[in-house]
Amino acid sequence: MSTDTVPPRSPDDTTVGEPAPPTAPQRGPVTSASYSITVRLTADGDPASIGRIATAVGSAGGAVTAIDVVDSRSDGLTVDVTCSAADASHSEEMVDALRAVPGVRVRKVSDRTFLLHLGGKLEVASKVPLKTRDDLSMAYTPGVARVCLALAQNPEDVRRLTIKGNTVAVVTDGSAVLGLGDIGPGAAMPVMEGKAVLFKRFADIDAWPIALDTQDVDEIVRTVELLAPGFGGINLEDIAAPRCFEIERRLRAKLDIPVFHDDQHGTAIVALAALRNALRVVDKRLEDVKIVVAGGGAAGTAIVHLVLKAGAREVLVWDREGILSPDDERLSPAKLDLARRTNPGCARGELPEALEGADVFIGVSAGNVLPVEALARMADDAVVFPMANPTPEVDPVRARQHAAVVASGRSDLPNQINNVLAFPGVFRGLLDARATEISDGMLLAAAEAIAAVVRDDQLNANYIIPSVFDPAVTHAVAAAVAEQARAEPGATAQVTDRTGLTG
Repeated sequence: MSTDTVPPRSPDDTTVGEPAPPTAPQRGPVTSASYSITVRLTADGDPASIGRIATAVGSAGGAVTAIDVVDSRSDGLTVDVTCSAADASHSEEMVDALRAVPGVRVRKVSDRTFLLHLGGKLEVASKVPLKTRDDLSMAYTPGVARVCLALAQNPEDVRRLTIKGNTVAVVTDGSAVLGLGDIGPGAAMPVMEGKAVLFKRFADIDAWPIALDTQDVDEIVRTVELLAPGFGGINLEDIAAPRCFEIERRLRAKLDIPVFHDDQHGTAIVALAALRNALRVVDKRLEDVKIVVAGGGAAGTAIVHLVLKAGAREVLVWDREGILSPDDERLSPAKLDLARRTNPGCARGELPEALEGADVFIGVSAGNVLPVEALARMADDAVVFPMANPTPEVDPVRARQHAAVVASGRSDLPNQINNVLAFPGVFRGLLDARATEISDGMLLAAAEAIAAVVRDDQLNANYIIPSVFDPAVTHAVAAAVAEQARAEPGATAQVTDRTGLTG
């Protein structure tokens, strides 16, 4: 949920949300299903009432998506009006507009997003029938004991004879959730559940949210290490930098399954895929362009690392300290390392200065940190990716005045850079290859696969990245990652295929 509102107390509460504070970011130009409400109201018997209801929503800037008659009587109607808004405070305005319609009484307002989350978004389902004694004796005792003993003798078969071979742990400490910040492990659960739903929907992977009530690096590492035997991969999620770097590094060293921090590597994969196709549109080469990255945290660091591995030569990183420079004593060790890799000339300045003559801007920092006028300082045929959520660094719509190609994290505009294009296919490939680790080569292979889904005859400034619902994406990424995993020495577990039969 957006940070500019306080959520309602319950999905049936008649208050949609508290008024936004004066410092709330400017409302987006497009309504969204994520701020969709259903208003139950009664209207008098005037045949024109339905028209007045729809007009009221429209006059408040909302979009009516459905009007359903719940009850019809001679003296009036009970109807459910479903409409979408730009944000939660906008929902309040629509409800106020409906209350002002003559002959209409608002009875209840339900937030459809909250209704969707009631009871959570996941369940456990059995893959085997349990209808007879024979079923029970094989799925559980006594038959299961034979499988347990076989696994004790041949531990490498755990991936094949248990859910481990198709299961990922989605692990968070709740310290950097979306654009909401440190909201804690419980509040992070809806995001982790959503991640697990995406794993299942796009890659048929069984993922489970693990929300840890600690931000201590040692405790997180040890906890994940203890949980690892039941999972085929670890997806670290929404853990703040720089803590996330050490957690990932230590887990990769300790575990024999892949560890992937999606906020870092998933973002980097999709950003690189989008960048490759954007540069094709403007006929520029990655090796020749100047890239400016706003944000030196987890995502920014991973993007810089991957674009450098892909062949980029000129990159500057900006953060709250300004352009990250190796001679800046204020920098943390992680940002100092980033500065040394990107700014050997020790350039200083703020974000507009960094953009002077730049070909590419990639934002993974905070909303509204860049005035749109500053984009005029970029080179001709500029590529601009403001990706901060929920509010981009610069308005993507206005950015089109100064850039040839614009992409963002928003689903209501062309060229959505969305991690769901990467992580389901990446883990599908890792699990299929029984990979024990993940490498830069696999990340690059994933980015290339996503970019290649967009054919030459499809490519244009408004279509540089495929839709998340394109079924070709997951298959392409999985195949590319699995092939790369099998090609890298030591990256794939060598498992003997046993039938479980004795001879």
